[in-house]
Amino acid sequence: MSNTKSGLSVKDLIVTGVFSAIIFICISLSGGVFMMMPALTFYYPVGAALLAGPVYLLMVAKVPKKGPIFIASALMAIFCYVTGMHIGMTVGYLIGGILAEIVAHTANYKSKKMNILSYVFFCLGGTGTYIAYFINPQTWINTMLDKGTTQEYLDSMLASTDWLVLVTMLIGTVLIALLSGLVGSKLLKKQFEKAGITA
Repeated sequence: MSNTKSGLSVKDLIVTGVFSAIIFICISLSGGVFMMMPALTFYYPVGAALLAGPVYLLMVAKVPKKGPIFIASALMAIFCYVTGMHIGMTVGYLIGGILAEIVAHTANYKSKKMNILSYVFFCLGGTGTYIAYFINPQTWINTMLDKGTTQEYLDSMLASTDWLVLVTMLIGTVLIALLSGLVGSKLLKKQFEKAGITA
């Protein structure tokens, strides 16, 4: 039985936990600043994709098995839920994690290109709440008011929101995730070669 098909060991879970925590920190550092500014909050996923790429790819290289990618996304989803974010963010990260896991698994976690594409889907999970807004703005606004978001914050956010913002957010997230993944693949080339990851 190949290593990629075997279950996660205790060591694998520890490594996954450590890397998931670092991924969370990277996302918080590069994406959190956008959330604090209502006019820029829709660009949170773009910023969030910037720093975590190398860490994500290294996690996959260290534990090339089913599970770590989804665990990382599930931890993000849980954090979003317990901190009172819109449920769209939680659902988004869960869906993104599932898709990211599937993409990486298609090449048994051994393809650099597929792992980078996997990271793109992982990052798109962060767009969930904003997509939910564009699907049903008033319900989204009511939900956020119920969760304690101030009317002032929402007014400032909505004043700078249109469909072009949605398109920019989605394209920007994909491009920045690709860039972060490509930079990571260059920085970690020796690690990938040791793990048997191909182009």
